[in-house]
Amino acid sequence: MDHPSLYRNRRVAILGLAKSGVSVAKVFHQLGADVVVNDKKEREQSPEAAELEALGIPVICGYHPDDLVTADTALLVKNPGIPYTASPVQQAEVHGVEIVTEVEVAYLLSPAPMIGITGSNGKTTTTTWIGELLKGAGLSPIVAGNIGTPLCEAAQMAKESDIIVAELSSFQLKGTTAFRPRIALLLNVVETHLDYHGGMDDYIASKAKLFANQMAADTAVLNWDDPTCRAISKQINARLLPFSLIEKLPYGLYIDPPFPVESDQPEEGRKGDELQKRLTRSIIYRDAGGVETVIVPVSELGIPGRHNVANALAAIAAAIAAGAPLQSLEGPLRSFRGVEHRLEFVCERNGVSFYNNSKATNPVATITGLKSFQLDRVVLIAGGLDRGSDYMELLPWFSGLKALVALGETRHKLAGVAGLAGLTAVETVEPLEDAEATLQEAVRRAAALAGSGDVVLLSPACASWDMFKSYEQRGRIFKQSAHTL
Repeated sequence: MDHPSLYRNRRVAILGLAKSGVSVAKVFHQLGADVVVNDKKEREQSPEAAELEALGIPVICGYHPDDLVTADTALLVKNPGIPYTASPVQQAEVHGVEIVTEVEVAYLLSPAPMIGITGSNGKTTTTTWIGELLKGAGLSPIVAGNIGTPLCEAAQMAKESDIIVAELSSFQLKGTTAFRPRIALLLNVVETHLDYHGGMDDYIASKAKLFANQMAADTAVLNWDDPTCRAISKQINARLLPFSLIEKLPYGLYIDPPFPVESDQPEEGRKGDELQKRLTRSIIYRDAGGVETVIVPVSELGIPGRHNVANALAAIAAAIAAGAPLQSLEGPLRSFRGVEHRLEFVCERNGVSFYNNSKATNPVATITGLKSFQLDRVVLIAGGLDRGSDYMELLPWFSGLKALVALGETRHKLAGVAGLAGLTAVETVEPLEDAEATLQEAVRRAAALAGSGDVVLLSPACASWDMFKSYEQRGRIFKQSAHTL
């Protein structure tokens, strides 16, 4: 697309409100474009509309008008979540109107360089951690995108000396053409969002657009353990900075001693050799000259879990590429306590540690959380909305738990799987007067089942909507319950 300043007196259609839609609409309005905003939600469900209308920007709610996009439209900026099958998007394609997302607009506006982070999992944690590492190095990051400040807003407030650190989804990246992050991270690629993309080819191609415009002076950070990331690396013009959990790399970030190749099954005991490796593993950076530097022992990272070690490697790589001195990294790596509701440490009570993993709304996410702890020391709180799953993939993990406390619509299903796994310490919490009281009771029972050195982990494997408005509400009630035991 053209620079936003070149759309003066030209028609720009904004599809979708929310924070990003409001931010984009204001940008083009301030630059003199003929802006119209459309959202399919009804007017009473679109409180943002009043703010734009007060500025003189027309907002159409409740339906998509047939003439929203015409041959006279210069640009369509769509909310990333709106599918390409939506009628205004189809209209744009018929008329040859360029379709972009806010990322493209923000990039062209920003005087500051950008770090772009994408991947199927770990984006929010890694993005937040990069911000902390850059702050610790005395740099000036602005963390934006999916996890806070809209990108256009960040671009307008940024100075040349700042660095915009942006979490980016495949939905956002699909709508880019000129976007060029100076540092680009691809954390991993797994099968997801196929209803939106129509297949893995489009999903992978959308992720790969992060690197499409990078040049030799830029940096591409890639997970060398992920086959798709390795394949994408062959298309990249930027300088590669890989990271690995399982391989000592000739250049990049890695673990020494390496982790074993990950299994889909729980470990059967802890052999002495592997236990010794756990105690001695460190994060290593090997520079282009082959010089190795120990960054920090893995055991001293501020958040647990093998997946978070991978997130740490990616964040360190980005910080190094941005110019952070190696000696500045150790403190933020130790002090970072994660992102709310994602394996978040809550507190310790009577020797029992409480962790909030309310974002784990499916069994795979719960298994990832369980991998972060010694299984026989975990009292798991799980359960929620019943979407028809049998939860049998949890069976081998339930067999190693210390105890399970199940609640929500799936409580009896989960208890049944635990029974098949041979777990005898199983309690189900029947609904009490309200959802908050029910979760408080679950926390009390879990604490009673746990002893010093154990972990009480909320990792529901289910969505929250049977009892709560959101996984965030569920997680906050859990934290309050743990603090007030």
